[in-house]
Amino acid sequence: MVECIIKDWQGNEAGNASLELKTAKPENASHIVHRALVRQMHNARQGTLSTKTRAEVRGGGRKPWRQKGTGRARAGSSRSPLWKGGGVTFGPKPRDFSVKMNRKERRLALCTAFQSRVEDMVVVQDFADQLSRPKTKDMVEALNRWGVSATEKVLLIVAEHQDMVTLSARNLSQLTLISANNLNIYDLLAADRLVVTATALEKVQEVYGG
Repeated sequence: MVECIIKDWQGNEAGNASLELKTAKPENASHIVHRALVRQMHNARQGTLSTKTRAEVRGGGRKPWRQKGTGRARAGSSRSPLWKGGGVTFGPKPRDFSVKMNRKERRLALCTAFQSRVEDMVVVQDFADQLSRPKTKDMVEALNRWGVSATEKVLLIVAEHQDMVTLSARNLSQLTLISANNLNIYDLLAADRLVVTATALEKVQEVYGG
């Protein structure tokens, strides 16, 4: 179990929160997290890239010139890969890049990755009601009060999307806003710091605590 300090809107301590997730064994942790990361990145690929072979390029049915006597190299089609406008040799074709992984393994990998980022995590009180209107400057100042630099890649995890928070955070290129329901390996590992609201942490503990 890990104890976390909850900070309020002003950056002062406002209580404690606990987090206890089932994680992989230390000797297997990096392996299972890596597998889950590779799976997510592969599954994000569309696999729609396609080129035409010499058989698919329009034209090229007539032999460009006779076989012998011209002094030029033999040519059977103007759609040869050696010619301009010809087909592509061993070019990409549509394919499925998806990688399978058991649901229990995916869940274990996510919990392991989340637990490993505890040292870089800041738990804050819900602050949607502190924003009277959408303003990026207020969000930046709040991050500074919480000890998070604006130059760091920040993953802000909330229990559910609220317009005030979403609109105040969307212009920050270094900040990614996701809900607790959309936790994923890539975002957890790509961020330098995690900012988690108290209700989002409770939701993570409820769903993944087991």
